[in-house]
Amino acid sequence: MSTVDTVVQVFGTKKSADTRKAQRFFQERRIKVHFCDLAERPASVGELKRFTQKFGVDAIIDRTSKRFLDLGLRQALYGEERWLSILADEPMILKQPLIRFQHKVCVGVDEKLWKEWLA
Repeated sequence: MSTVDTVVQVFGTKKSADTRKAQRFFQERRIKVHFCDLAERPASVGELKRFTQKFGVDAIIDRTSKRFLDLGLRQALYGEERWLSILADEPMILKQPLIRFQHKVCVGVDEKLWKEWLA
């Protein structure tokens, strides 16, 4: 696989150790990383749908995050569309990192999967 035109999109924040780990993993393999800092620009509903179509909305919500608890969402029972709207407005309750490579997606750190993508 040519690494010249290969780009991995990483959604996360600079404060997230897992996001930095993902960026480092791909950069060490000379894969161009397009970093989307959720603190500066939240992911759109369309971008989030790529992840929920594969994993479901619950898989991308960080129910242990301080922001999730501050918003009082612990007991919330919303449908997927409502959750997507909330996640687009409140990106700090997303699990990090969210990674997109071509048509493949990943939630969190999974170096074994990333190596398969690049093989």
